[in-house]
Amino acid sequence: MAKLITQVREARQRAGMTQAELAEKVGVRRETILHLENGRYNPSLKLAMDICAVFGRSVEMLFRFES
Repeated sequence: MAKLITQVREARQRAGMTQAELAEKVGVRRETILHLENGRYNPSLKLAMDICAVFGRSVEMLFRFES
């Protein structure tokens, strides 16, 4: 089964942003960002695109599947 690998934590840290700040910008709870960064939550396409928009990155730059 494929596993979602995310670069959200790295992008957030480079931007000097907390999990709470990112969560507020995309309209979710901080815990959602925590679980996403820890690989325990796969975001909806809309959430993934909203996160990418915050950082000015493409979906391919922040998310990928690994077998």
